[in-house]
Amino acid sequence: MRGVTRFLEAHLGRFWLAVVYLFLYAPLVFLIVFSFNSTRQDGVFTGFSLRWYQALWADTRLVEGFLLSLKVALLTGTLSVVLGAMAAFVLVRYERFRGKPLFIGLVNAPLIMPEVIIGLSLLLLMVAVQRAVGWPERGMGTIVLGHTLLGMAYAAVVIQARLREVDRSIEEAAMDLGCRPAQVFFLVTLPGIAPAMVAAWLLTFTLSFDDVVISEFLSGPGVTTLPQVIFSYARRGVNPSIYAAASLLIAVVSVGIIAYSVYVARQQRQRFAEMSAATRDERVARAKPTA
Repeated sequence: MRGVTRFLEAHLGRFWLAVVYLFLYAPLVFLIVFSFNSTRQDGVFTGFSLRWYQALWADTRLVEGFLLSLKVALLTGTLSVVLGAMAAFVLVRYERFRGKPLFIGLVNAPLIMPEVIIGLSLLLLMVAVQRAVGWPERGMGTIVLGHTLLGMAYAAVVIQARLREVDRSIEEAAMDLGCRPAQVFFLVTLPGIAPAMVAAWLLTFTLSFDDVVISEFLSGPGVTTLPQVIFSYARRGVNPSIYAAASLLIAVVSVGIIAYSVYVARQQRQRFAEMSAATRDERVARAKPTA
């Protein structure tokens, strides 16, 4: 009995973790495998073929939706990081100012607000502004604005956590040496939070690239992102071309995650090497005999 108990204690956690990973990723593996199926049969792999990828590239709606999603995600990631960094800098570096609780609530509200509410409210706002001034027309620009509203909140949280860890004594030393505040920010603060900004950009890029709800409210006639096209196709029945499009979507997201992981690993190795070199130099200096 004790042997069984020890075995469960030693392997139950690993088994449970394997089950969770299987539940999360088995559908993705299934989708990717059947995107190479030679026939339209679901659940039966009849042979390897690239016919559905060929059909995907021949489908202008899917290709145009992919290119539009890529443009929107690139713009959204950049704008979200810039605005999120500004918000994080205000929240961390300015401890007291009038209206700070309201500002914190406004920054964090998109994180807890349902996307349906965000999309509907933005749609009403865009319609009212368009009637008043004749701009903006619903399309790529409005989708970018909607995605940026959501992405900015995520970027602010990520960058804010990193900004709190930055050693402010280094910034103060730079100012004592004659650097202006702008120089301190670009030469000291910005390199310190660069990894967090890269992480925030990848996160907001991914959120924007696969968003459906906000895009559905803010897109105009003839302007549909790739997730919208996939969703509209799926409602009419399963099409293996959708498997191919979803596999490419997974590939884009995976490349972004892998690129960020490699970047973080290199930064950590470089930082560890610099710390080791500094420690070694300090030991050498202490070991030298004093005159």
